[in-house]
Amino acid sequence: MAKAYWIASVEVKDPERYKDYVSTARPAFERFGANFLARGGAIDVLEGEPRARNVVIEFASMEDARNCYNSEEYQAAKAIRQSCAEATMLLVEGHEP
Repeated sequence: MAKAYWIASVEVKDPERYKDYVSTARPAFERFGANFLARGGAIDVLEGEPRARNVVIEFASMEDARNCYNSEEYQAAKAIRQSCAEATMLLVEGHEP
């Protein structure tokens, strides 16, 4: 089964409120086995217009990644995120070795 990845590019407008998003999202990430591969580190822009915060989260499968996003816990966090940040979020299927 191929792994899957959330790729998020985020512009945080209210850093204090964004902390509420992070803490509210944590239970969903824990429940669905999220593995943070990159979270807000330095970037080197090769093309396009970047946002300040970039995140890559690995899941065991597309199903787990999608279920995490659609979970009640994450939807509560999403409402907070949307009130304090702009984001582009993608779900990308990895390839099997």
